Amino acid sequence: MCKAVRARLRALVCRVRAARRDAGMVTSEYAMGIVAAVAFAVVLYKVVTSGAVSAELQAIVKRALDART
Repeated sequence: MCKAVRARLRALVCRVRAARRDAGMVTSEYAMGIVAAVAFAVVLYKVVTSGAVSAELQAIVKRALDART
């Protein structure tokens, strides 16, 4: 019985170790994630600093400051 318990425990430990090895991203996946995040940030920056969006944001702020409570 002791051998059976050891074998089951060893198999469980091996499965846990194997799952840990595949749990994270590799360097190339980190690089692709960073590139995607930077690209999204650039697009968002371009949208927010565009003329129409900037004018609308300024109008919203102006209305908020001019509001009477």
